[in-house]
Amino acid sequence: MQDIRNYYELLGVKRDASADEIKQSFRQLARKYHPDLNPGDKSAEDKFKDISEAYEILSDRSKRSQYDKFTGFWRKNRTKPTTANNNPPRDRSDEDDFSDDFNTFIDRLLGRKKEASSANYSSESSKTNPQTARADRDPERRTPRSTQTSERPERPERSTFSDSPPPTRPKNLEAELTLPLDKAYLGGSERITIQEDGRSLEVDMPPGMIPGQKIRLRGQGIAGGDLYLKINVAPHQFFRLEGINVYCQLPVTPAEAVLGGFVEVPTLDGLVKISLPQSVATGQKLRLAGKGFPGDDGKRGDQLLEIQIVVPKNPAPAERELYQKLRDLESFNPRLDLTTN
Repeated sequence: MQDIRNYYELLGVKRDASADEIKQSFRQLARKYHPDLNPGDKSAEDKFKDISEAYEILSDRSKRSQYDKFTGFWRKNRTKPTTANNNPPRDRSDEDDFSDDFNTFIDRLLGRKKEASSANYSSESSKTNPQTARADRDPERRTPRSTQTSERPERPERSTFSDSPPPTRPKNLEAELTLPLDKAYLGGSERITIQEDGRSLEVDMPPGMIPGQKIRLRGQGIAGGDLYLKINVAPHQFFRLEGINVYCQLPVTPAEAVLGGFVEVPTLDGLVKISLPQSVATGQKLRLAGKGFPGDDGKRGDQLLEIQIVVPKNPAPAERELYQKLRDLESFNPRLDLTTN
């Protein structure tokens, strides 16, 4: 029986795991085993490669289905009599699909051979066929991908003339990328333009990007140098980042401030309902645990809510009448302790 890698075990999920469960498990493992966070640790680097390959297969519905069929076929034949070369007898109905060994099957499924054979593309075809480039973060973070969509310069031919120009030396480039807060939180594809040579890159951003963080795109500088992207996060109308914590102001009515009760609060994951304590004051802070940005250890920061009591600008006549009755009844005087001394 050939050696077949169990991608579900590698990611620590069940075979019927949902796409969200697979993504969450991969993110946690990627933060743990990323080579930049484990310098010099060959086992961590190998583990990161394995879980990355597992995620690339299982996160794609079509690839996952083909992987399940392939592994199911070989598991079915595990206990059957073997031939002289120790390979299990094949179900002839499946032979066309599963005659490869596991590594060949995975290479074909991921298009690795196709990518290798197309590496020597001509300058004409490069105008219509984007080139995929590997990209790394700096030692502080995880790894995104980038896709180059513009034509790359054709490699110069060797020349025997003495006046041939010397080859361009690799040069690193730096650029800044400003992301909307929701894109910084969720991750996703983002297109950038390199000012030095006009190239256009599509970068697959990982989730949880914070201001000041740097990303390294390998080979995307000049002549094979690297490109370093410094991440900025654009201001948001409601949220503000403080490290991996998210800060926001929560407006409440005078009645809600006095009586308390349930109110809905926007978070990065959508609206949540919280129980507002009685007699909250303007400036008082409440904490929603685990509603901030993800950290390197897999745990999320918190969301901090600062109470802001807001009065209506144009209350309806009935509301104004009730406020007048309350004013006649209330004994509370917030100016009682004010003094000119």
